[in-house]
Amino acid sequence: MTKAPRRLLVLSALFVIVLAGKHLQAQDANKLKIGFSFEDMKGERWQTDLNSFESRAKQLGAEVISRDAGGDDDRQFQQVEDMIKAGIKVLVLMPRDTNKASRMVDAAKAANVKVISYDRLVLNSDVDLYVSFDRLEIGRMQAEYLLKQAPKGNYVLIAGSPRDEGAKTLHDAQMSVLQPYLDRGDIKVIADAYTKDWLASEAYLFTLKSIDSAQGKIAAILASNDGLAGGAIQALREHNLAGKVAVSGQDADLAAVIAIVQGAQTMTVYKPIVNEAGRAAEEALHMAKGEKTQADGTISNGKIQVPVIMLKPVAVTKDNIKTTVVKDGFQTLKSINQALSQDQQIK
Repeated sequence: MTKAPRRLLVLSALFVIVLAGKHLQAQDANKLKIGFSFEDMKGERWQTDLNSFESRAKQLGAEVISRDAGGDDDRQFQQVEDMIKAGIKVLVLMPRDTNKASRMVDAAKAANVKVISYDRLVLNSDVDLYVSFDRLEIGRMQAEYLLKQAPKGNYVLIAGSPRDEGAKTLHDAQMSVLQPYLDRGDIKVIADAYTKDWLASEAYLFTLKSIDSAQGKIAAILASNDGLAGGAIQALREHNLAGKVAVSGQDADLAAVIAIVQGAQTMTVYKPIVNEAGRAAEEALHMAKGEKTQADGTISNGKIQVPVIMLKPVAVTKDNIKTTVVKDGFQTLKSINQALSQDQQIK
């Protein structure tokens, strides 16, 4: 082969590569962009939410732009504005303060960006969809299970952040179940408070005070999530009360599942968040394409009736760990058993 034909072949190959590169760039440019804004990624579950959301969105051909505000309301607002400028078609928003978050919704709507309120409902705003688990059911599950274990005695209630609308919903649901027992005098709520930013350290200090004021006579601690339960259990351990007091939780965090096997925590509420995140990704794509979403009903956020997708939670106890969180791959037997003594391990 002469040099000229060989040169032509090389030039032809380079031309094909350039065209292919431009085609891929065009494909990327045409991808629908979805923004996912987290108020704070701390805690075990939120990374799982994001991973599951990104995985499903990628399967559907979308690009996800995610941001973590680190618990700063103003920073989250700025990040949302940046995502809007980056060309997102839909904003999936998990806010810190459900009252203040309306300004982020307003900014999105002004740019014709649809908004999905994720796991926490943004109040007094024009959100297009709310995707979450049934918090009323979660609160009832927690209270009902503890009452089975401790139908009489002193109760301590540790609720979530006062800035979180969902924390109040949980607390109200818990109280609706406890009320008949309170009216009969079977149980007594000796301490009841919301907790700054759902911090375990706050739950720890609150439990210490409760133990002191009740002189250790506590039958149950109704903690609204596993982080709060963990803080409470630390305080109980320091007073040799762990395993003697019924403790609820929520999220099926690894530490909580281990504590349940050890007997320090009584139950947690497992929310198949892979389903929640996946469903949110699917609905975000529907919105981005101008397609209709499939809601289960509506819920008021103080301004409008918001279409809602409400998923079902599952109570997890020592008896069903393998058939719930392990079966779904949310936690693994290996990771659970590594923290347990030989005689405690799940077979």
